[in-house]
Amino acid sequence: MAGPLDQLAQEIVDSRFKGLPPDAAGLTVGELAAQRRDFRTGGFTTPLLTASADALEHNLRTLAAFADRHGLVLAPHGKTSMAPALFHRQLALGAWGITLAVPHQARVAREFGVGRIFLANEVVDAAALRWLAGELAADPAFRCVVYVDSTAGVALMDAALRAAGAVRPLEVVVELGTPGGRSGVRDADAAAAVADAVARTGTLRLVGVAGYEGELPGADAASVRAWLDQLGALAARFDAEGRFDESAEIVVSAGGSAWFDVLAESFAALPPLSRPVLRMLRAGAYVSHDHGRYREVTPFVRVPDEGALRPAFLLWAQVVSRPEPGLALLNAGKRDIAHDLGLPEVVEVRAADGAARPGAGLTVARLADQHAFLRGADDAELPAVGEWVALGMSHPCTIFDKWPMIPVVDAEGAVVELLRTFF
Repeated sequence: MAGPLDQLAQEIVDSRFKGLPPDAAGLTVGELAAQRRDFRTGGFTTPLLTASADALEHNLRTLAAFADRHGLVLAPHGKTSMAPALFHRQLALGAWGITLAVPHQARVAREFGVGRIFLANEVVDAAALRWLAGELAADPAFRCVVYVDSTAGVALMDAALRAAGAVRPLEVVVELGTPGGRSGVRDADAAAAVADAVARTGTLRLVGVAGYEGELPGADAASVRAWLDQLGALAARFDAEGRFDESAEIVVSAGGSAWFDVLAESFAALPPLSRPVLRMLRAGAYVSHDHGRYREVTPFVRVPDEGALRPAFLLWAQVVSRPEPGLALLNAGKRDIAHDLGLPEVVEVRAADGAARPGAGLTVARLADQHAFLRGADDAELPAVGEWVALGMSHPCTIFDKWPMIPVVDAEGAVVELLRTFF
C-alpha cells in the first residue's frame, strides 16, 4: 500500500494550485514532475514561486552537520514550511523529530508518519488534548512533548486528559520566558510552581525545560547567552530537586534560526545531570533561508567557518503595465509575496528571449493585493511589459503559507519535484 507521501504524488493538478501549467490540468503531481518541464518555457504562469533543489539540499545538510558537530539533536521547526516531504528529509538526515506550533500542524505531521513531535506552545484546548491522548494510546512509539507555563494551564490539561481517558502521560517541558517577551514563566520560582502542579496530576510527566530566545526584547549575543544559561540553570535545579525522576532523559531545548551558534556554546557548558540530556535545537527557517531577515541574522555570518546557507526561493512575476515614467507594475502582490518583515528585493530580470540581467538599481516600492510597484533610478532600467522579474523575499515562514504547491527546480530550470504544503 502506498504511504502518505506516495499518495501526494497522485494528487491531481488543477486550478487550486496557482502558477502550474493550465495544460497540465488532470495530470497527477507525479506525472507533471516526471515531465521535467522548464519553469520558464513549460507553460507555468506568473506569479510563480520556485524553490532551488540544490539550495534546499545544501541547507538541510548544513544544519544537520552543525547539530552533529556540536552534540545537539535537531527538532526542526516544521511550521516554517509545513511540507511533509521536507519533514521526512530532515528525519532521514538524523533529526530527532519535528517541532510544530499548534495542534492542527501536529495532526498533519502525524498524518504523514512523523513519530516524534515537539509542540512548542501551550495546549489547553480540550478537543486537541483528547486527540493527543488518542494518538498516544494508539501508538506506543509516538512521543509528543508540549510546553506548560502556568498552574491554570496544567489544571486544564489534566482535566481534559482525564476526561479523555488518557492511558499514557503526556510529556511536558516548563517553558521559560522573559519579562516583556512572549509566553513562558518569568522566573525560576514560577517555573517550580508549574513543575509542582505537573507532579500532582498523574496525566502529565515533566521531561525538561525549554523556550525561545528569538523573542527576547532587544536580543543580542550577550542577552541571548544569559537567557540560555538561565535555561540550563533551571534544568540543573530541577534535576537536583528530583523533578525528572520519572523521565529517562532530560530535554533542554531552545533555538530559532538566528542564534543557534550561541545556543551551541551555552548548551556545551551544561553541567553533568543525573540522566542523559537531549540538547535540542529547533531552528526552522534555515531550510529555505531567505533574501532578508535571516540572511542578515544567520549565525553563519558570525561563524563563517561553520558553514553558509543559500536562499532557496525566487518569486517570478511579470511586468504587466508601464503606466507612467519611472514605474513598472508586476502581477504579484501581498497575496503572493512574503512582506511582513520587509519588501522583496529584485534579483534578476529575464527578457522574452531568455536573456537574464541583474536587478541592480531596481526596487519594489510598495505592494498592493495583486501588484508590486517597481521603481528604477532611470526609466530605461525598468523592465519592459512582458519581461519576467525574480524577487527575493524575507521571512520564509510567510512564503510557504501562500503557496500550497511549489515547483522545485534544478540548476537548469527543470521542475524536478512539486512540494506540497499544508497550512
